[in-house]
Amino acid sequence: MKHKIKPVVLSGGSGSRLWPLSRAKYPKQFLPMLGSKSLFTQTLERVGVNYGFERAMVVANEHHRFIVNEQADKAGIELDDLILEPVGRNTAPAFAIATLTAAKVDPEQLLLFLPSDHVILDMPGFHKTVAAAADAAAAGSLCCFGMTPTRPDTGYGYIAAGEPLNGVNGAFHIDGFREKPDRETAQSYLSSGNYSWNSGMFLIKASVVLEEFERLQPEMLIACRTAMETVSQDLNFLRIDEAAFSLVPADSVDYAIMEKTDKAAVVPAEFGWSDVGSFSALADVQAADKNGNVVHGDAMLEDSKNCFIHSDDKLVALVGVEDLIVVSTDDAVMVTPKNRDQEIKQIVDRLKREGRIEADFHTTVYRPWGNYCGIGEGERYQVKEITVYPGKRLSLQKHHHRAEHWVIVEGSAVVTRDDEEILLSENESVYLPLGAVHRLMNPGRIDLKLIEVQSGSYLGEDDIVRIEDDFNREKDE
Repeated sequence: MKHKIKPVVLSGGSGSRLWPLSRAKYPKQFLPMLGSKSLFTQTLERVGVNYGFERAMVVANEHHRFIVNEQADKAGIELDDLILEPVGRNTAPAFAIATLTAAKVDPEQLLLFLPSDHVILDMPGFHKTVAAAADAAAAGSLCCFGMTPTRPDTGYGYIAAGEPLNGVNGAFHIDGFREKPDRETAQSYLSSGNYSWNSGMFLIKASVVLEEFERLQPEMLIACRTAMETVSQDLNFLRIDEAAFSLVPADSVDYAIMEKTDKAAVVPAEFGWSDVGSFSALADVQAADKNGNVVHGDAMLEDSKNCFIHSDDKLVALVGVEDLIVVSTDDAVMVTPKNRDQEIKQIVDRLKREGRIEADFHTTVYRPWGNYCGIGEGERYQVKEITVYPGKRLSLQKHHHRAEHWVIVEGSAVVTRDDEEILLSENESVYLPLGAVHRLMNPGRIDLKLIEVQSGSYLGEDDIVRIEDDFNREKDE
């Protein structure tokens, strides 16, 4: 790279339009939506140091901090700052806190802001566009990446390109931003050849964007500076005080800065981009069969066309239907016409209002040490399958209301039970009576898998008294 560029990966979304695959506590950016790697991992890899970028900064939801660490670690990627947002305040405050952090090291640093949940199929094309945008940003422009539209899509905002930017090939002044249009207006944008989809990706110089925040959003910048004064270090996380960050006005960077500044520029580009904001968008970037169907998992189709089918665990059969989306997980089935998939969010809103766990969690629940999945339950018992990553251990803990029995299925375990330390291998088991202080560790090089049977008067996850914890978690996490 000609310029030093620091990527800033924004990872605060919940992906509610991709429910039931995406859940609030494990959203779409952390799922392998295309291929074997998550969208978050793919984002980090395309701006890796091997391509000439600086180490990436990540701004993430506090609830996702261990997922970010685990996925970056598995990909062999060393992160720079990992800033945790205690509450969501939209993209403008995220830009401000990331820029304030980077400016402490280098006020002239070029920052490449990237959502963590986008698909980019043409890596060389992406890097070529970044290089063009870097020239514009170095000259003082706040540069957007505009995707050349391929259809009259009503789900994207549009950018109108103006005159070419002096001295920068491929970059243009912005004549205006357009809200998501109706279909007729979107068709006129497409026909004019002068509009781009607003991708939500930006390349800017730290000092320039701080000047624009100072000029256009002074109250927001002051509130962000005040919140950043509360930052504390926790493991490799930068934690912001929730009360201080809650006082920051919420707004998108488009409304707060880009639509008001006179320094906005756009670089139109084509590099196989999608924001994967819906199942229809996900289907568009995948290969279909001769009848236009995109299928993941076990499915049988008869006289059916242009459908998207995803099944995690069971046979899905379709007969005589067209333009449907069918998604089956182990705890939910979702069916909608393709042209109404934006309305899936309304189901998620209802789940939240009714306090349904399906809004937030998959049946597999992820923890910094591994994961667990419920496989059976009754009035006074429940059964879980537990996976512990190599070298990880659970907290030293006890329970007031339940006893546990662990059966090792794969790998080896070191179990602490009061004053004992027990080494277990496959097909061996241990009983943990109510009130016993215990801990589970995987000392091996492969995942440890076990079956846990809990029995007692109360089996909730909040019946955990943590005595020691490697991950500084609070009791209620």
